[in-house]
Amino acid sequence: MSIRMGNSCVNCDNLMGDDTCKVHAVKVSTSYTCDSFEMKAALKDDPNCVSCARYEGPSFSNSQNVAPGMLCSQWAPQNAQA
Repeated sequence: MSIRMGNSCVNCDNLMGDDTCKVHAVKVSTSYTCDSFEMKAALKDDPNCVSCARYEGPSFSNSQNVAPGMLCSQWAPQNAQA
């Protein structure tokens, strides 16, 4: 059996903060899904120096003070997709 990301309202971009679907205007829960499902965009979940787009590049200013696993306020994901 394969493992997949759930196609539920919790992962849908159309879910509003009060658990209402902005397409259908109804209150939903984790067990709901529909044909208008739009996956939420997510950033890479491993933010550190090695996964940063600036790491060892021309805009990288702290080459003497970094190590894998460290994080700074300038982190930019290498592969962000929307």
